[in-house]
Amino acid sequence: MISIQNLTKQFGATVAVQNLSFDVDEGQVFGLIGPDGAGKTTTLRVISTAMRPTSGRVTVGGVDVTRDPGAVNQLIGYMPQRFALYPDLTVLENLNFFADILGSPRAQRAALLARLLGFSRLTEFQTRLARNLSGGMQKKLALAATLMHTPRVLLLDEPTTGVDPVSRREFWDLLTEVHLQNVTIVISTPYLDEAERCARVGLMYRGQLIACDDPRTLRDEMRAVVFEAQSEHALRARKLIEQGEGVLTVSTHGDLLRVIVDRAERAATIQTAWQTNGIAISDLRAVKPRLEDAFVLMLTADGRPPTVEQNAVSRQRSAVG
Repeated sequence: MISIQNLTKQFGATVAVQNLSFDVDEGQVFGLIGPDGAGKTTTLRVISTAMRPTSGRVTVGGVDVTRDPGAVNQLIGYMPQRFALYPDLTVLENLNFFADILGSPRAQRAALLARLLGFSRLTEFQTRLARNLSGGMQKKLALAATLMHTPRVLLLDEPTTGVDPVSRREFWDLLTEVHLQNVTIVISTPYLDEAERCARVGLMYRGQLIACDDPRTLRDEMRAVVFEAQSEHALRARKLIEQGEGVLTVSTHGDLLRVIVDRAERAATIQTAWQTNGIAISDLRAVKPRLEDAFVLMLTADGRPPTVEQNAVSRQRSAVG
């Protein structure tokens, strides 16, 4: 449904996206993951025809986004990061306005409005001004407006950023309903628990695609072992081992230590180092790797700094409490 071949987008001397290539199958949920500045938004804007590529080729449903942007716009619905609806219009007025803009047939308008208001749980709020909606309700309204012309492809740019965990869950419930209608969904997100919901994910870093596969494969192919432990002196314990042989990354979350090593035998050496230095550690255990572990390791390869991905990881943790 979407084909990106050698896409490059430059802004003057700045290369936002460099030689990017991947495909998205019809009916697939595809996630774009990466830290701020990775090129996710630029990629979605090129797909949506809001930007012209510097070079390369992008097609949606076989239609070139540069040669026939009008035809592409009939196929897609695009939801940008920021709330793009009109705050001084009511929920219903916003939906009617975007129905006109997107060319939704008037003969089917009433039925479509009723369906989308019910779908987004906004029926009882249809006379409320958009500016008076909560953040989560604004996201639902934006999604409903994007669907007013029943697109075959949905492009979502960090749609759940800044909303509470309950609203995030409800938004994904709505996306599941859309997906069941065989709509192709491309979503960029900083939340790696959301990436786990995608059939395939692509990790972007500095405009390049670092990895692209289904989440399970990315986790299973991680050539490392993950350990967790508890300590009242977690920061001291981290500093003691983070430069040790075979230690790939160490992170702390309160009194929890999360250590990624190249092989399981390293655990005994690490534990001895802690004991020798008088650091009490409890409940040291091997755990299943998460998608964030795989991505952090990919970003630390070839000298890439691990702190870059921590921006997305910390936002994930704060959102889920």
